[in-house]
Amino acid sequence: MTVITNIGDLRHLYRRRVPKMFHDYCESGSWTEQTFRDNSADFAAIRLRQKVAVDMSGRSIASMMLGQPVSMPVALAPVGMAGMNRADGEIHAARAAEAFGVPYTLSTMSICSIEDVAAHVTKPFWFQLYVMRDQDFLAAIIERAKAAKCSALVLTLDLQILGQRHKDLKNGLSAPPKLTLPTMLNLATKWQWGLGMLGTRRRFFGNIVGHAKGVGDTSSLIDWTAEQFDPCLDWEKIAAIRDMWGGKLVLKGILDAEDARRAADFGADAIIVSNHGGRQLDGALSSIRMLPEIVAAVGERTEVWLDSGIRSGQDVLKALALGARGTMIGRAYIYGLGAMGGPGVTKALEIIRKELDVTMALCGERDVRALGRQNLLVPKGFFDSYA
Repeated sequence: MTVITNIGDLRHLYRRRVPKMFHDYCESGSWTEQTFRDNSADFAAIRLRQKVAVDMSGRSIASMMLGQPVSMPVALAPVGMAGMNRADGEIHAARAAEAFGVPYTLSTMSICSIEDVAAHVTKPFWFQLYVMRDQDFLAAIIERAKAAKCSALVLTLDLQILGQRHKDLKNGLSAPPKLTLPTMLNLATKWQWGLGMLGTRRRFFGNIVGHAKGVGDTSSLIDWTAEQFDPCLDWEKIAAIRDMWGGKLVLKGILDAEDARRAADFGADAIIVSNHGGRQLDGALSSIRMLPEIVAAVGERTEVWLDSGIRSGQDVLKALALGARGTMIGRAYIYGLGAMGGPGVTKALEIIRKELDVTMALCGERDVRALGRQNLLVPKGFFDSYA
């Protein structure tokens, strides 16, 4: 029996239990995957400053995100096709997050629909929106999120055009998977995954099929999706979406100080420093390198969170120490979901919580909100070498 002590252990099980096309989808970046790799490598380059003879009792990693109490400043990021890593995956993840006391964000490109998830939780979750050309669909999905009592809209800004991910193209990624010979041979080795999928009706994009005009099955979905991401998304359209939504708005995909200032001027309740997990503009800097500049640019006008590259509680601590007020994890919890279902998501959160708490103590802090640059050792020129 495998003793699971870190996110890497969950990743190992995940790769054994989930079909290749779906773990490749999770594990890939765009083009050369340079930014994908840098997201993790740059976290590793930042070291921690150990402190001793400090009272470590009475520690707290509880915080607030969007005015909501959280057991730790970590939210589950929106992940497309999470429900292809484990049957009914978004439902399992949302329930695990609710029980743990952290926010869950449902992706537009989820397998379980907004209504599916809402029927299985007792507290509001967040909904992530991709802006589509079809204005009727856009208005309708916002209304559906309202009806489901989603408490925040997370608007992704960095996917107007899809970055090329070579692995997805080579694998013929689809939901459900196309039954080619290589796919069938791989699926034959993932019998637990297959049994789960046979036991659910949720095997396609639940927010789209049956809701978008002309999309009644998976064959029509492929053509629709390829044409729908709106390349004309601009601040005027963002304002229109804000007005349609009328609630808390989070802008995801900020990687530039000028864009961050614009978002703060716009009145965003939070912004997420993110490069889409290295899946869009390959060659962009890692999120953690861009974080301090963006925090300085917006001051206290909006909450700044960080996404992309977090694989441990120590990574969470580093982001908080550099000024983030919250973080989001994607791959880290998907590893747990694919490996063990809902209990795997809980396990990932437990690992991150313990690592954050113990590391904070050994850095001489008792309150997660007191973390700062005093807790870090950063290489000289780390944040200005690309000026």
